Amino acid sequence: MATRLLLLADTHLPKRARALPEQVWSAIESADLVVHAGDWVDVALLDELEQRAERLVAVFGNNDHGVLRQRLPEVARVEVEGLRIGVVHETGAATGRERRCARDYPDLDVLVFGHSHIPWDSTATKDDGTELRLLNPGSPTDRRRQPHCTYMTATAADGRLGEVELHRLPPRT
Repeated sequence: MATRLLLLADTHLPKRARALPEQVWSAIESADLVVHAGDWVDVALLDELEQRAERLVAVFGNNDHGVLRQRLPEVARVEVEGLRIGVVHETGAATGRERRCARDYPDLDVLVFGHSHIPWDSTATKDDGTELRLLNPGSPTDRRRQPHCTYMTATAADGRLGEVELHRLPPRT
């Protein structure tokens, strides 16, 4: 049976929105594992996700301070269904990202990151010839210059990542 993953980043609550969209809360409640790649801004969302998510793996971002940095690591690693997943907020400039991440995270199969608010899905070949999948779910609350606010879902089974889907949220009213 596959493990259902929900990938989030850059929620910026309550600065960019007062709350997560209901569609995202529904996805959280359906997920076996929620991954948050930082920029929470307020600890209240972390507290709520810890209560409502079945399992949470998360990091702090550059806009997170105080108790968020005390409670969350800069980099997190977890193994799910034999798949080695890492989470970090920043990976640097888009140019050279694959090469840098393959060098910096040779122990991972998947790296979830945030910071840019730009959805990203690519692969990098590591020195040992294996692939590293790089995923940025965008932001469910602050689209910046993107056409939509977004998040991702995926599955993990038998050491493989499957069914990665970028979800576009309707405009806020």
